[in-house]
Parts: sequence; C-alpha cells; structure tokens
Amino acid sequence: MANPTSQPTTNPTKTDSWAVRMSDSVLQRSPEFYEKWEYDHGVIYRGLEWVGELTGDPKYMEFVKKHMDHFVDENGVIQRYKADEYNIDHVNNGKLLFSLYRATGDERYKKAAYQLRSQLEKHPRTSEGAFWHKQIYPYQIWLDGLYMGAPFYAEFIREFGDPSEFDDVTLQFKLCYEHTRDPQTGLLYHAWDEKLEQPWCNPQTGCSKNFWGRSIGWFVMALVDVLDYIPEDHADRPALLDMLTETLEALLKVRDKESGVFYQVLNLGHVKGNYLEASASCMILYAIAKGVRKGYLPEHYRQEAEIIRKGIIDEFITITEEGLVNLNKTVQVSGLGGKDRRDGTFTYYISEPIVTNDPKGIGAFIQAMAEAERL
Repeated sequence: MANPTSQPTTNPTKTDSWAVRMSDSVLQRSPEFYEKWEYDHGVIYRGLEWVGELTGDPKYMEFVKKHMDHFVDENGVIQRYKADEYNIDHVNNGKLLFSLYRATGDERYKKAAYQLRSQLEKHPRTSEGAFWHKQIYPYQIWLDGLYMGAPFYAEFIREFGDPSEFDDVTLQFKLCYEHTRDPQTGLLYHAWDEKLEQPWCNPQTGCSKNFWGRSIGWFVMALVDVLDYIPEDHADRPALLDMLTETLEALLKVRDKESGVFYQVLNLGHVKGNYLEASASCMILYAIAKGVRKGYLPEHYRQEAEIIRKGIIDEFITITEEGLVNLNKTVQVSGLGGKDRRDGTFTYYISEPIVTNDPKGIGAFIQAMAEAERL
C-alpha cells in the first residue's frame, strides 16, 4: 500500500466496524496490480476474504479475485512465481486459492494450489524435517515461515491431501517451538540456525539475539489458523494448544501496561529507541480473539482482547480528511543475515523504517478487527 498523501485528523470516535472501514479504505485507495507474487499482499487479501464473509458483500472477494487473477493464468500457472527459489514466503498467497475454487469451481485455482504444494514437496529441510525459511537462508527456521507455509499446507491436506500428512504440519510447529523458545521468558527468538554458523546466532543454541514482535505475531497467527484444520483427535493437537496458551501468556507479561499494546522488541520496552509497533499488536489481537471465538483459549482471554483492541485504535489509527483509515507505526521489514548482514541486535531492529499503511500491518489489522468484532 502506498503511504497516504492526506494529513491525518485526530483519532476517530466512531464505533462501527473497523474491519470494514479499513477494507473500504484499501478498495478506495485501489492500488495497481503488484508485479511480484508477494506474501504481504496475501495478508490483506485474507482479511478482505473474511470481511466479505462477515458482511455478505461480494465486493471484497471480487477485489481479491481480480488481484489473484493477475497472477493465475488460464492454465492455472502462477505467473512471476518461481518454485525453485524455495522461498516459504511465496506459499502464503495460496491460502486464497481454496476459497476461490470453492466459490467458482474454476480448476485454475486448484491447479495453482497444486503448484504451491509441489514446492513444499521439494522444499529443503533441516535434518529433523523443518522447512528452511528460504533456500538462500539454509538450515534456518524463522518464526515468520510458520505463517507463510503451515496454514496453506494444512488446508491443502483437508481439501485434497491425505490426513496422514497432518503429522508433517504439526512437526513444523514442534521443531520451531523446541528450538526458538526461551525457557526463562517463554518468548520465542526470531530465528534458529541448525548449523550454529550465522553471525546473528548464539553459537551454543543457534538462536538469534532478540524477541521481535512481528515474528511472534506470525507464529501465534499461524497456530490459530492451523488449528482450524488439524483433526480434533490428532495426537499433536494438545501440544499446539499448549504452545498457543504458553506463548500468549509470555506475550501478555511484556506488553505495555499503559497502552495495552506491544513493542517492536518485545521485552525491552524500557530501552531508549524502542517503540510500540502496530503489526505485532494486531497479530497478537487476532490470535487471542480468534482463539477465544473458536474455543482454543479460555474465556478469560476475551477481556485481554478488548484491552489490546482499544489500545490499537488509540495508539495507531488516524483518519484522513477524506475519511480513509491509516495504520501508523508499522516496521517495514526486519530480517536476519543476507546481503545486508542484518545482525539481529536491538540496534538493528529499531533501525528499520517505520511506515504508515504497510500491507502486513493493514492485513493484520483487518483480520484482527474482524475477529474482535465477531466476539
């Protein structure tokens, strides 16, 4: 999404649907077709899909279909997507293919889903069977990757696969949790290097140095989405539910007590330069609100969801003179290693650009508000 050109007014007081208001802002800003098959736009599309379900208004899925059809050709081949890059991020947009296929019966969408499933078939893995985050980041698990790959994988199995394959989905979470969880805080480090070689990792544990808010946000979103597909009697389902509760309990201990939302580097709110960050806060709200609604979390989390929801509106939302909704204070990107030699230090995480209306933040906001409003 492009940054807004209009000056924001004060925070709004309307009580109607924030999910709808942000979705309508997305449609009104009407971005041109994206030239790359990028995961962050899929986060927005997923939110629009659910707002369409919530309102019964077809315009949201019409927008999604138009943008997905820009990539899925008449033969079901995804244009400008390269499976042999083995980038788990590229799987995320595939989540929209299932609802498009169910709604239209168009075999193109099913073929495109199989194309992404084929990537997972050959995707490189750690020695224990966890997907590498990307081929260019060998032997590394990043929390982000659980959201990018696992929900698509699980829904594909439900629609077209063999139930025995669910074991591979739950394995991804078990390995990630085992290797990234800090036993003292219960928080999850952003990434883990099996080879213990990356400059950003602890040479004894392989973990990166800090607890990045959005990365744990991706992880808890992935959990509540995957639980929609894992069978009730699956042996690993209780472990996933425990992961969700344990991680959220750790997160609630480090949120900002005054605003109710979360910091860019979660546990270092007292350190100069750290800041309250929108996308992580929205993702955590989404996980809590959906978790309560679906029975994955105890009922007492409902009040936590309301505290965070109010904090997000107060801290991050402004309205332009034209009535469009802006989401402020989203970190544009945070990664590890690569050509930029991102070192995973606190200084690195607070040095990345902070932007307005980043797609990852907008998509998480729409999804979070849709779930909070369903409560």
